[in-house]
Amino acid sequence: MHLLDLLAPARVVAGAKPPGKKRLLETLAQLLAEGDAGRERLIFDSLCQRERLGSTALGHGVAIPHGRSPGLVTASGAFVRLTEAIDFGAPDGQPVDLLFALAVPEHFTQQHLVLLGQLAEMFGNAAFRQRLRDAADSEVLYRLLAEWRPGPAAG
Repeated sequence: MHLLDLLAPARVVAGAKPPGKKRLLETLAQLLAEGDAGRERLIFDSLCQRERLGSTALGHGVAIPHGRSPGLVTASGAFVRLTEAIDFGAPDGQPVDLLFALAVPEHFTQQHLVLLGQLAEMFGNAAFRQRLRDAADSEVLYRLLAEWRPGPAAG
């Protein structure tokens, strides 16, 4: 499964302005649920539950909020670039402005780990992070994310 399989242009947002982490998680849940209020609540709860275990911030201004829920049938992803970075409890102390959120069914254990690995690889690339920050709008952001491919697996 590739990250693009989970992403739709409508779930890529440049210029979000939530006032804090909780509102940001609500925004991400709304994007991931695509108008389904019941699904939105499941996703929000799973994102919050995961954050209570420890911050999903990676450092370098990036976070990967994610959650698994038995109430979900399909996986989805959303990408948000904030206009102003917010504190997300990152290990390097830097506030976060780039977020890729995942909502996956409970049974997606292996797929979930693969997706998180792909995201860590993607956001581990400083040049790619800068291209995301420099992108003019949501359409350009989606194109950048769609064109990204993981490197060859180390053997």
